[in-house]
Amino acid sequence: MISRYGNVFVLSTKHTTYAFAALESGHLEHLYYGRRIQALLPDMVQMAETYEGPDKEGIPSGAESLFEKHAFVPGTTNQYSPDFQKASLEDMNLEFSSLGKGDIREPFVEILHGDGSFTCDFLFQKAEILNGKKEMKTLPGSYGTEPHSEEGFDEPVGGIPERLSVTLSDENYGLILELDYYVYEWCDVITRCARIINVSQETVRIKRLMSGQLDFDRAGYVLSTFTGAWGREMNRSDIPLQAGKYVNSSLTGCSSNRANPFVMLHPFGATEDTGDVWGMNLVYSGNHAEVAEVTAHGKTRIVWGMNPECFLWELPSGELFEAPEAVMSFSHQGFNGMSRHFHDFVLEHIVRGKWKKKERPILLNSWEVAYFDINEAKLLRLAKAAKQVGIELFVMDDGWFGERNDDTTSLGDWTENKKKLPGGVKGMCEKVNALGLDFGIWVEPEMVNVKSKLYEAHPEWVLQIPDKPHSEGRNQRILDLGREDVQKYVVRSMAKLFASANISYVKWDMNRTMTDVFSQALPAERQGEVYHRYMIGLYRCLRALMKKFPDILFEGCASGGNRFDLGMLCYFPQIWGSDNTDAICRATIQTGYSYGYPLQCVSAHVSGAPNHQTLRTTPLSSRFAVAMFGSFGYELNLCDLGSEEKEAVKKQVELYKEYREMFTHGHFYRGRSFGGGSFAREDAGSGMQYGNSFDSGNVTEWTFVSADGKQAVGMLMQKLMTPNCQYQYFTPKGLLPDALYHFGGQTIKHNIKEFGDLVNTVSPVHIKQGSMLHDLIARFYKMDGESEDYFAYGDSLMYAGVKLSPAFGGTGYDEQVRLFGDFASRIYFMEAVEV
Repeated sequence: MISRYGNVFVLSTKHTTYAFAALESGHLEHLYYGRRIQALLPDMVQMAETYEGPDKEGIPSGAESLFEKHAFVPGTTNQYSPDFQKASLEDMNLEFSSLGKGDIREPFVEILHGDGSFTCDFLFQKAEILNGKKEMKTLPGSYGTEPHSEEGFDEPVGGIPERLSVTLSDENYGLILELDYYVYEWCDVITRCARIINVSQETVRIKRLMSGQLDFDRAGYVLSTFTGAWGREMNRSDIPLQAGKYVNSSLTGCSSNRANPFVMLHPFGATEDTGDVWGMNLVYSGNHAEVAEVTAHGKTRIVWGMNPECFLWELPSGELFEAPEAVMSFSHQGFNGMSRHFHDFVLEHIVRGKWKKKERPILLNSWEVAYFDINEAKLLRLAKAAKQVGIELFVMDDGWFGERNDDTTSLGDWTENKKKLPGGVKGMCEKVNALGLDFGIWVEPEMVNVKSKLYEAHPEWVLQIPDKPHSEGRNQRILDLGREDVQKYVVRSMAKLFASANISYVKWDMNRTMTDVFSQALPAERQGEVYHRYMIGLYRCLRALMKKFPDILFEGCASGGNRFDLGMLCYFPQIWGSDNTDAICRATIQTGYSYGYPLQCVSAHVSGAPNHQTLRTTPLSSRFAVAMFGSFGYELNLCDLGSEEKEAVKKQVELYKEYREMFTHGHFYRGRSFGGGSFAREDAGSGMQYGNSFDSGNVTEWTFVSADGKQAVGMLMQKLMTPNCQYQYFTPKGLLPDALYHFGGQTIKHNIKEFGDLVNTVSPVHIKQGSMLHDLIARFYKMDGESEDYFAYGDSLMYAGVKLSPAFGGTGYDEQVRLFGDFASRIYFMEAVEV
């Protein structure tokens, strides 16, 4: 709901209030963003209208408490004008900021005018309250949906957002700044779009136009960012903001695995379930920056949007420039509360198309099985093995086209290698379909190898500086998607491929970051536009292909999580979270993603052991436990598995199918966490630990709950076994407090080889380790593991937790002891029962 009281504007969601005011000077003062308050409800306004005492002009008396009071400007600050003498813009909370008029903090907008000046002075002109989401001209964005009923929601899901359109004008230079606010009331999310329109007769250059800005009237917050590198994405780091600036940014040409655009702000002491938390994100896939600054006057500012570094956009007379959409949410119920808002928003208002809420097929990908060394016979053996265990989709990864036997050649030449695939893609697809499996394929359309026919024909289509040495990544170069001829080639070549066979799934990859960024289609003075023009061109290609092939399930990938963002999720309903498939690493990575993104959008696979990225050997059960919480699949050589492992995979597939509907439509909650980067505990903000000290950073707890709250699956995983520490507990979240649940675990059977030589303490005959007798007994005899079987109410499970069977402590073992070694996990099931 959006309300206007004079020049005070109030944006309300179910649980939050966002308020700002247009001052007499024309500046927009930010008043409040947080828990829903009643300061500006209609009854307060009515009281203000009958109040006869002194009052600020245009300000309802009920809102006065929200305005900062000023009498004299602080020393060595500047007055905006002789008519605005009591306050300096440097010491005010503002809706946006610019340079030149006294606000020396991180600016929201920066423009180089024709006369060489950087000063901007955008002042309030008008505001309108409208309905519906205005579609952006060049960029993807959120969208409204008709309210509809969904199981588990007391009120309708979705909705057409209300829009507050604010127009500001810089009369000195003939520029208009439009700020559009959108209120997604049901999921407690507010988004904002910014546009600059040049109504002057001169060309100006935009040095920056950010997307979001939040000013806070106090300091002492913690900024949480999600940083990393290839193979170790989304490590949460908590940075106390005490003085100066902190910048979280990417200049890689993509949103990057180095610094995801999603960030959080919170006070010390916020936990997963308590405390105030603000979350901020960006619907964009290119260079970005999130800048948090604590000012000389004890205020905190955070601005976020496109990275202004290496950016300079020429805006001629009569044209407009739009910034990516900013997304923000607040919760007073900790990180889980804020995450729930973002999850609901992304699944309803970002992800779109046929696969938006459709159950995803379980897939087998060929990459870690064969890499480039593929052929039809090898792939069909894999596909047959996949069918035997119940897998539904077979994906042919890299190596199928041109002379693609390694990563040095053939990108850009999207014709099948007939030596590897005698029947081509169509023939391969038909044979896979004949087995009863859907068929998927890997592509990397944005790239080109120098050793390719495409590069030989069109070297001018590549981002590179002519006649200068080029710094390559992964032996490939990047096509200049800012060019319309390149966009047409990408769309045409991909459309031809996708239409050539019954392709059900496409993995769209992008395996390097940008270097020597230069477009041979632009003059020297416009090279600062290349990064952003590339993103506009990529989005244009994706829009065209999604429209032409609406039934294909597209999965995004960029060497794993190098481009995991809301911009890509507007086209790809799922994105490969990381090339690292190690279960321990993935637990941290997927926990990191879950703060700002629903795990339904995070692709996760069970791979082989030792793992190809870490050489760590983890139990097959743990690899499955982590992967099943994402968009689930396999990436291991089923043909080489023994009968026991193959049967285990078959049971895993059956189990996932049983709960797939819940994983598709349910809600995810975090408990304790391994952490990563600088956090390794549930209560990262305060430094407090819950449970015993042995748990610190050693345990991860997840719960997925059905939309109606009557069914849940939980996971408990540990990194390393702690000697002589028998106690452990599991605390689910998101259950119905008053519902009675049956809590249970899987049937556990242990291979005697897990006990080593200790089996001889109970065996009537000596069993030599590694002997034929040892192998024979291990094959036919399994030792019973612990059984967890309880009935308890939801509040008891959530608030008291479940005390689990004691872990093996070196002093004895029977069927009530939990054998929980290094990298072990357990899956627990909760079903509501009638009382």
